[in-house]
Amino acid sequence: MVVLAVVVGVGAPAHAEQTQTKRITITVSAAASLSKAYAELGRQFEKASPSIKVRFNFASTSSLVSQIQSGAPTDVLAAADLISFDKLLASGSVVKSPKVFARNSMQLIVKRSNPLGISSVSDLAKASVVSLCAKTVPCGVYAATVLSRYGVVIAESKITRGVDATATLNAVSTGDADAAIVYATDAMATKKSVLAIAIPASKNVKASYGIAVIQGSKNSKQAEAFVQFVLSPAGLKVLKSFGFLAP
Repeated sequence: MVVLAVVVGVGAPAHAEQTQTKRITITVSAAASLSKAYAELGRQFEKASPSIKVRFNFASTSSLVSQIQSGAPTDVLAAADLISFDKLLASGSVVKSPKVFARNSMQLIVKRSNPLGISSVSDLAKASVVSLCAKTVPCGVYAATVLSRYGVVIAESKITRGVDATATLNAVSTGDADAAIVYATDAMATKKSVLAIAIPASKNVKASYGIAVIQGSKNSKQAEAFVQFVLSPAGLKVLKSFGFLAP
């Protein structure tokens, strides 16, 4: 009887462990500007799909594309533009064309006290240091478009380049830069530490965010389920709560 009791005692945890291993983990690579919204999407998705766990990889869209092209294991890509998918489509790295799941726009941000009295992109000449995203990442491309529409040229010696949208915004919130052009959603998320100044629609851009399953995903069914959740009314409601515009 003693031996039998030991066998049963050992067997129960082994069965529980076997049940746990059935939970499938998918890797979602997403643009840095999506970090807070996607963290919430992940929580809600896991609650609705308890057999799937989501692991996030946040970075600039261009960095994520490079990682995927280098063979980094990824199941889903959520990018801050659609152009980046062209490279992946050309190399066969995505299953199909991306779906637009959200839109965004740009805003000017300055230090909370606004000591330089900046009220428009046109005033950026007053700034000693302007924070912009790296030239090759979507937020850097969008910012360059806004500057061009204003006819504003900033000397590169006055620019500090962030590796992604988060780093670009942090340069102002920590006091390292006087101003920055960032996503409206990021400006909204840090309104307590920076002052956001609207950019008129006529000179702004409308950034389209795309999502797709990566070719070669070992968990394509689960990856597609996550994509569908993002595109669902529940997913779009979460995105809206973080300031993203409807697709």
